[in-house]
Amino acid sequence: MRLGPDGKAGGWSSPAGYGPANLQAAYALASASATGGVGVTVALVDASGYPNAESDLAVYRAHYGLKPCTTANGCFRKVNEQGVEGSYPTANSGWSTEQALDLDMVSAICPNCDILLVEASSSQQTDLDTAVDTAARLGASAISNSYGGSENASSANDTHYDHPGIAITASSGDNGYGVEFPASSQYVTGVGGTSLHETSGVWSETAWSGAGSGCSKYVAKPSWQTDTGCAMRTVADVSAVADPYTGVAVYETYNRRGGWQVYGGTSVASPIIASVYALGGPSVGPSYPYEHPSALHDVTSGSNGSCGRSYLCTAEVGYDGPTGLGTPNGVGAF
Repeated sequence: MRLGPDGKAGGWSSPAGYGPANLQAAYALASASATGGVGVTVALVDASGYPNAESDLAVYRAHYGLKPCTTANGCFRKVNEQGVEGSYPTANSGWSTEQALDLDMVSAICPNCDILLVEASSSQQTDLDTAVDTAARLGASAISNSYGGSENASSANDTHYDHPGIAITASSGDNGYGVEFPASSQYVTGVGGTSLHETSGVWSETAWSGAGSGCSKYVAKPSWQTDTGCAMRTVADVSAVADPYTGVAVYETYNRRGGWQVYGGTSVASPIIASVYALGGPSVGPSYPYEHPSALHDVTSGSNGSCGRSYLCTAEVGYDGPTGLGTPNGVGAF
């Protein structure tokens, strides 16, 4: 099964799009982001190489006044899927954009966190599985996976995302109603997407039309899910901003556009949620938000497709497919 980075749109010459202060304000994280995450590692699993990862990250963090995160100070580490430094996969402009987005979102939400970038040799599921296992072995407290592909019978038996004590997130997809793996894994927090708006200091969200959601064909329903319209695993669990028209600022110079751009997709949402888990303290599993739904912003409007007006594709009060239980309101649900 071949997987690819979730779709994005953008292309501004200056830092348009939401930055760290915006995202921290929207999700009530300013205090936690200022003091939390020290000594905690967030891992990012991607495919292919990104030669400019560290230098581009430095520009993003300097622009927003975040402390440096470098190899020299021990904050940033880049390895291949086997955990080896200095021997990286062939560079790819699409995946370099994905990696820049991941790096910048961790920086925005958890500027005190250490960052581990694990570059899989290819977008084949076997290579990505190996990279996830490596991230866990190297001490990550949270692991973000901003990729997805079609489910198949083997999805129910893929235990490479089963790392107790480590919070693992996965993007639900950017193609609207429909389920992708690994977001449907029982071992991960599947992350949907929203459109995020600010008016006079007040933040609001609706379900993003591109967010993936639905009922798994292969993965059994976890005990912590109690919705009644899907007998199998339901996607998503929680959500964060993903709409490219209300997107985030990213700095990346390896692709043909280069420099400051604005991006969206659930590729934004997955590293945001992984970073909130990192801020929340000792890592917990995907059941935890279900135990604390009142500590989330409930998203109650918007849709990502046609499913007979079901909650599986339409946001409503309480749990729904496109946005799950809602979006962060501080770290209480994580």
